[in-house]
Amino acid sequence: MQTARQKVIAMFTVVAATLFSAAFLLAIGTMAWMFLAYRDKMVAALLFEPIPQREVVYHVRVRRPRVGLTPRKADASFGGVLAA
Repeated sequence: MQTARQKVIAMFTVVAATLFSAAFLLAIGTMAWMFLAYRDKMVAALLFEPIPQREVVYHVRVRRPRVGLTPRKADASFGGVLAA
């Protein structure tokens, strides 16, 4: 005849094995469902070949506008600071 301690250990073992099996089956089911749902996208990603692009060439134009030949005149409307 089993003692109470052995019964508790046996019951714990059964419950733990059941929970582990259920979690394992749920994980396998989730992975299978995800594979079936995203199969086309995974295959497309594996077969994708990027479009070759040309090297980027920058064309820089340097503009140096010439200063006018006429000399600039002082502006008297500066607020009277220079007139004082």
